[in-house]
Amino acid sequence: MIASEARPGGNVTGIEAYIAGLPTKQIELAREIVPKARRVGLLINMNDPKGPPQVGDLRAACGALSLSVVEADASTAQDIPNALAALANEGVDVTVVLQTNLLLNMSEQIGAIALEKLLPTVFGYREHVVHGGLVSYGVDLRWCYRRAGYFVDKILRGAHPGDLPIEFPSKLWLAVNLKTAKALDVAVPPGLLARTDEVIE
Repeated sequence: MIASEARPGGNVTGIEAYIAGLPTKQIELAREIVPKARRVGLLINMNDPKGPPQVGDLRAACGALSLSVVEADASTAQDIPNALAALANEGVDVTVVLQTNLLLNMSEQIGAIALEKLLPTVFGYREHVVHGGLVSYGVDLRWCYRRAGYFVDKILRGAHPGDLPIEFPSKLWLAVNLKTAKALDVAVPPGLLARTDEVIE
């Protein structure tokens, strides 16, 4: 859709809410929250264009740490319960949920099922943690929504969208739900808590 981030061209600009390399950090976070994890579950959504690149990054990150990977695809909202049940049945130690529109919109359901299945789960968006997920590390969508006003203002004042560089968030957001951690019997490391941006109790 764009020629480059610096000069998008055409009629598209905005904020890139997915940061390359972030899945690697999420795997590191998963290992930090469940140190003995050897088997990582991935709740994926391959119908979303953002899905395949993330899966590739997550597979590579797990491979570098000699972690085995179990994937469960949820193409629709109706697939989510069975996908999470499949991960639980496979005995994964920790699960990473992809950052896609479907999985974000279903954050409340995912959080509830993950808790029911006793699945420690890492997310990319804090909205999941607000709805009962264990921990998230990624782009703060609230900042993205606020920053979108900058682009609206520029375009309404006559700027051509293709001349406005694509922006990337300058800060990532770490959130932890201690109530969920307690229910899962997960001890959140003090070092992780110390650098957490948001603690939900």
